[in-house]
Amino acid sequence: MLLITCHVCGAQGDETDFHYGGQAHVRRPATANPEDISEAAQRDYMYTRLNPKGLHFERWRCDRGCGKWFHAARDTVTMAFAATYGVTERPPAHIIAMIPETNPWHGVFTEAPVSEPHPEEAHRAVSKDGEPS
Repeated sequence: MLLITCHVCGAQGDETDFHYGGQAHVRRPATANPEDISEAAQRDYMYTRLNPKGLHFERWRCDRGCGKWFHAARDTVTMAFAATYGVTERPPAHIIAMIPETNPWHGVFTEAPVSEPHPEEAHRAVSKDGEPS
């Protein structure tokens, strides 16, 4: 049995009180111009996921409390949660430092976080005639 604490509202429960959402940190190849997306990039986005033995990064939804999604770093061998964090956040630095070189997540979080505008903010940045404001 997994014991989980919601990162957002603090609700605690087992895995039946939460919903597993698959691998965390999956990024769409692009949304502005879909014609420029290669078949390989779309295939990787849709079907390719990491499946490490050890530390893994997952999405979970709090069904018992607030209904919000959050990310969790969990060991797939011991089933222990190492940390939980928001869906727009990177894993805590001490968790990133724990990723062994043999784990496919090693090196994934080495880039500086990218600040992307919220979709509504990006929509507002375009004027009525389609030109960026």
